[in-house]
Amino acid sequence: MSVISRLEHSYAVCKEQLQMLKNRQHHWEGELSASALSTATAVMAMHQVCVHNEELAERYPVRQLIANGLDWLSRARNEDGGWGDTNRSFSNISTTMLVRASIMATADQYGPASTFTTDWISKTDHYIEKVGGVAAVKKRYGKDRTFSVPILMQCALAGTVQWSQVSQLPFELSSLPAQWYKWAQLPVVSYALPALIAIGLLKHRKQPTRFLPWRWVRHLTTGSSLKVLERIQPASGGYLEATPLTSFVTMSLCAAGEADHPVVENALRFLVKSVREQGCWPIDTNLATWVTTLSINALRDEVPEEQLNPLLNWLLNQQYKKIHPFTNADPGGWAWTDLSGGVPDADDTPGAILALLNLKQRVSEDRHREIDEAVHNGVRWLSSLQNRDGGWPTFCKGWGKLPFDRSSPDITAHVLRALQAYSNEVAPHLPHPLSCEKAMKRGFEFLKKQQREDGAWLPLWFGNQFAHEDENPLYGTARVLLAYVETDQQNCPEAIAAHRFLCSIQSKEGGWGGAAGTPCSIEETSLALETLTRMETEPEQLERAVSWLCDRIDAGQLAQPAPIGFYFAKLWYYERMYPLVFATAALKNAITRFTRSGKT
Repeated sequence: MSVISRLEHSYAVCKEQLQMLKNRQHHWEGELSASALSTATAVMAMHQVCVHNEELAERYPVRQLIANGLDWLSRARNEDGGWGDTNRSFSNISTTMLVRASIMATADQYGPASTFTTDWISKTDHYIEKVGGVAAVKKRYGKDRTFSVPILMQCALAGTVQWSQVSQLPFELSSLPAQWYKWAQLPVVSYALPALIAIGLLKHRKQPTRFLPWRWVRHLTTGSSLKVLERIQPASGGYLEATPLTSFVTMSLCAAGEADHPVVENALRFLVKSVREQGCWPIDTNLATWVTTLSINALRDEVPEEQLNPLLNWLLNQQYKKIHPFTNADPGGWAWTDLSGGVPDADDTPGAILALLNLKQRVSEDRHREIDEAVHNGVRWLSSLQNRDGGWPTFCKGWGKLPFDRSSPDITAHVLRALQAYSNEVAPHLPHPLSCEKAMKRGFEFLKKQQREDGAWLPLWFGNQFAHEDENPLYGTARVLLAYVETDQQNCPEAIAAHRFLCSIQSKEGGWGGAAGTPCSIEETSLALETLTRMETEPEQLERAVSWLCDRIDAGQLAQPAPIGFYFAKLWYYERMYPLVFATAALKNAITRFTRSGKT
């Protein structure tokens, strides 16, 4: 079979499977991996409800869910005695300590005695001791307390660590006007405000500071802080639609004597609704907006005709039209999900902009004006988010002290692609378009400063568990390089160095992993191929990559996603649509490249 024939066959397979995964509303929801970490936190949260608000617990099947969760966790343990975030992840200290705490608190009452024997528990305790316990948790997150404090708090509730090892979070600062938060030097990232309030209050009540003036301040601001917590809780009850964050808030409020607070029942309702049939929880409900825009941008002009207007209507409806109550973000952005717990961000917003412009080419002209308006508002929102260093953060401008609030190369590159597309396809048709030239120049200056000596860039939201420090230079470099290509800068020194890097880490078999010498995956090979087909890459390299990718598709491996995704605070996940969507985009580009070159 010729190269083109193999490409077309594999592309047809991907398109067919992609269409099979769309829902009745013609968009995609995807499916996130089950998470031992989420399941452990949900189990502990529901246990605290049982202990502190028996009446509430009786209104929901809480006890059965705890038992189901424990059963699932008992079967999800790795051979070394620890747990990873997914069933394909290496064990890590964070997840293992959270699971151990949940088992400690609940196993005697809800768990099968035949499973949680002394020897079985000892194997986990040995893993925790070997890895480093509390010290290892603190070392893993450094100055960022977003996740280290919640982990140790759950362990303290179970009695596996002392309350003195749980740092006090300054929940009283939540009483300040929201626009002051970035000046308050909060020790957690912007999206973790609910945990800051709930855990800070719990610590204050369990072990108040000896400094009386500050103790009085915390006592006086408790009411206003709880009002903030209630105000920012979404209609679904799930903060950010995330099981861990919602669970930490629930268990903290219950243990702090606030089990009757409305936030608790709303959060419990979310946890009960979001459990999977197997008794486990994912890290988030879904990434519907993200996987839908990825799918549209992968298919481009081959989105089926009957899906065009339903997709357009759905995507336009996901744009935020009001100030967001959680982050106080201005209107104009998109979140990763279509659910109420989403928050507008600078990765999903450019993805949505590019998807809208792809759909615009296929829909009737009477819809162009509303598309242009939505894109214009999205670009204006992105422009307002640019940091002083020229890059773009994920959620909030100016917080910048902690990793998940800093500017990042992958998000900056995505924004630059959207700004370029706006300048080319929307601005000429508007009476008062935004000028993106200065913002883009600053963005590329940021990327230049962030490029490593080997030509690579590191992403924020993706990693590779086989690579040094869990980094994924393949993902970061492939995504940033697309911004150079789409702005016609593929021959600049930065792009040449990045191209050289990608080519240099291709495996002998033809595929790519997240870094040199790591196992290849469909996702990472597809990301590299999607970019390299748009540059002056040696045909032999491209053919080897195509052969590797098509072999895996023929073997049915599209259904085997790799855990390359990072969620908040480096929680690993995989998404079942990633191999399929990334492969679709890569194969479509490869067909175009080989067709133009006359390859048969």
